[in-house]
Amino acid sequence: MPQDKIPHSVLFCCDHNAIRSPMAEGMMKKFFGRSAYVQSAGVKNDMEIDGFAVTVCDEIGVPLSNHRTRSFEEMQDWGDDLGGFDLIVALSPASQRLALELTRLYHLEIEYWPIMDPSGLAEGREAKLAMYRQTRDQIQTRMIARFGAPPEDEG
Repeated sequence: MPQDKIPHSVLFCCDHNAIRSPMAEGMMKKFFGRSAYVQSAGVKNDMEIDGFAVTVCDEIGVPLSNHRTRSFEEMQDWGDDLGGFDLIVALSPASQRLALELTRLYHLEIEYWPIMDPSGLAEGREAKLAMYRQTRDQIQTRMIARFGAPPEDEG
């Protein structure tokens, strides 16, 4: 699969940078590792990485346990210029609104992928894991549809 569908730099964003965007960041790095610079951020940074997200990503060989959550504001404070990204993928309506607002002066692509927030949707460990797997699989399906199948030697 030609790598021309993959932008040089991608930012995934969601509400808290604790579930959906770290999942997407981790999967993108695993599937397309050397092809793109990949980061993630949230509208807010008020949570730690979600344990269920870590568990369901471990199942497909995507490590998230070392992920540190961060907000758009922290990204900018740390010198990551949003205008430096070729593509911003928003995984929640709030993050799409903020990404559009913060980048209105830049020429870059912002896509919205309507990915389900699995938090609070189920009771009990197995039911929660099933919801998080659905979210993980939604992200993976969108990612492959957008960027193509991962190279064989990356997985």
